[in-house]
Amino acid sequence: MQIQIYILAIIILIFSIVVHEVMHGYVAYRLGDNTAKFMGRLTLNPIPHIDLIGTIIIPVLLIVFKSPILFGWAKPVPVNFNNLHNPKRDSVYVAMAGPVSNFVLAVVFAIFYHLFSFSSLLGIVFWYGVYINLILGVFNLIPIPPLDGGRIAVGLLPWKYSCMLERLEPFGLYIVIVLLFLGFFNSTVFPLVEYLSKLLLGGLGS
Repeated sequence: MQIQIYILAIIILIFSIVVHEVMHGYVAYRLGDNTAKFMGRLTLNPIPHIDLIGTIIIPVLLIVFKSPILFGWAKPVPVNFNNLHNPKRDSVYVAMAGPVSNFVLAVVFAIFYHLFSFSSLLGIVFWYGVYINLILGVFNLIPIPPLDGGRIAVGLLPWKYSCMLERLEPFGLYIVIVLLFLGFFNSTVFPLVEYLSKLLLGGLGS
């Protein structure tokens, strides 16, 4: 049963990150940019979204090494912010769409957990669905570009400060990796994920 759970968890992860990216592209499309639609990225078919490292290798390694968390990423959906009706304002909506979709999925999985928790396999799978989506949603709200939280901050801050933050984007992933190794997320992201999971699942995972 353990292998089944791992396989289902990876399927849920891939589905969740695909929904995350598709929602970025869909909101951008609704706000004037058809780049993602033109490139065939407004689809739940995972193949156009798969990133070899983020969608396959990292999740498998996390499972092999029995990591307490499971996360990954897909190829970013292309967005031409200059095509948006109001680039500064609308870029916030585009960035928010990904994390919001994960929080909605977390609630949906929680509902299924409470409805079908009579099955131990289904219960564990739905728990993974909640936890994976909470991690994706909370992690992506970290205000460091190119994470969604960074793009939201860039869109909301006054021009002077948004430009300063935007200059960090080429180094953003390196900053995130350093913070990860320093244990920053252990005291910020993961406690929040645990708190939200307890709200949705009634204490499971404590």
